Amino acid sequence: MRLVFLILGWFFVALGVVGAFLPVLPTTPFLLLAVTCFARSSPKLEAWLMNHKTFGPPLRNWRERGAISSRAKITAISLMAISYVGFWFGSHPPAWLAALVAALMIGPAIFMLTRPGA
Repeated sequence: MRLVFLILGWFFVALGVVGAFLPVLPTTPFLLLAVTCFARSSPKLEAWLMNHKTFGPPLRNWRERGAISSRAKITAISLMAISYVGFWFGSHPPAWLAALVAALMIGPAIFMLTRPGA
C-alpha cells in the first residue's frame, strides 16, 4: 500500500502544479490529497511539501486549524461567481440547469466561508 500512496501522492502533486497555472484546476485540494498520501508513504516527502515555500503555508493552515486564507476565499468565490455569470449568459441554460449549477457552486462557497481565516 505504501507504493500506491507514494504514486498517488506524486500524481496529486502533478495535478496541483498544473492547477497553479490553469485557473480552472484547483491547486490546494490536490496538494492536500498529496500530503495525505505522503503521510502514509513517505514522511520525508510529506515534510518537503508541508515546508514548501509557496505551497506549505496553506497546507499547514488547513492541517493545523482547518483554516483558509481570506485572499483564497475571496479569489475562489469571485471566480465561482464570474464562472456562473459566464455560464448563465454564455449558454442561456434552462431554469432547472441554472439552479442545479448554482446549488453545486453555493455548497463549496458556504463551506469556504464557514472555515476560519488564516
